[in-house]
Amino acid sequence: MDSITQALLGATVQASLLGRWQGRKALLYGAVLGTLPDLDVVIDYGDAVADMTYHRGFSHSLLVLSLLAVALTWLARRFRPDPNYTGTRLFLTIWLVLVTHVVLDAFTSYGTQLLWPLQTPPIAWSSVFIIDPIYSVPLLLAVLGGAIFGLQGRSPRWPSVALVVSTLYLGSTLAGKQMAEARTERVMAENGIERGQVFSTPTPFNTLLWRVIVVDGDDYYEALVSWLDDDEPELVRIPRGGQLAAVLADSPQHARLQWFTGGVLRYDQIGDQIMVTDLRLGMTGFHPFRFALAERNGEEWAPIPFVERSPAERGDMDRLKLIWNRIWHQQPALPLAEWAAELNRQ
Repeated sequence: MDSITQALLGATVQASLLGRWQGRKALLYGAVLGTLPDLDVVIDYGDAVADMTYHRGFSHSLLVLSLLAVALTWLARRFRPDPNYTGTRLFLTIWLVLVTHVVLDAFTSYGTQLLWPLQTPPIAWSSVFIIDPIYSVPLLLAVLGGAIFGLQGRSPRWPSVALVVSTLYLGSTLAGKQMAEARTERVMAENGIERGQVFSTPTPFNTLLWRVIVVDGDDYYEALVSWLDDDEPELVRIPRGGQLAAVLADSPQHARLQWFTGGVLRYDQIGDQIMVTDLRLGMTGFHPFRFALAERNGEEWAPIPFVERSPAERGDMDRLKLIWNRIWHQQPALPLAEWAAELNRQ
């Protein structure tokens, strides 16, 4: 999730467990700890693909964060002891602030390596957009309430209530994901489309409208599914350029991207380069992670040894309004194929 939400979550967790004794300082301590796992963004891993796929790696490992919680607890008890609460309570607080950060990240589409150093694929439950106001607002209200009215000597009810509300909402997003995939798979069965790789994620800033991707060889389908739809979703077939993947057989960056994304990739030949796009993130036609992985010299293709992230458009308010309108109205259908084709012109 975004850094502001992670800071709010950390502050709320710490306030609910230690706010009675630490007062407003609990909000500050929790906010700082809550953003700690994301400090790996300052590390240069070598090139753009490495930076993307190693982010949310060791710093988001449950094992590493548990060991870090032990170390921070020992340091706090050694140099800043407080007789009002036990070391066990302090450890539990620090551990929860750190671990809730990475678990929340796993609910987004990016991919979080919770089990590092095991080389299992990143976990991406992809049931919330990276910015979700409905999740963040209860936490914000709790933090503002604690900052204004104080927490010292009080039973911290506001933070606890906010955590319950935001967690229940988070759980409800999994139901939306199930709904979107089930309705899409019914349409696939009716049209004789074999079930391949299916990936679903909410559209920007909401969990009412879902974007479902079905990888089908050299092509892929996209569908938009809203909780409020009366009719079955429309599957839009879009060229994926899957045949170009063979050119990247010797590219370690391509192998890394396939592992990281589960193969939800699109390939485009643009001029003398092969562009690879992570379809999971962003919105149709607006994907933030695109990389030129190979270039042609005469008739031969060769992998690009140092890969840079290609500039990507972020969309505009007019399209965001169209997406918002699609939540409530199934018609007119959004021009997904037209939007997807714009990737070739960017």
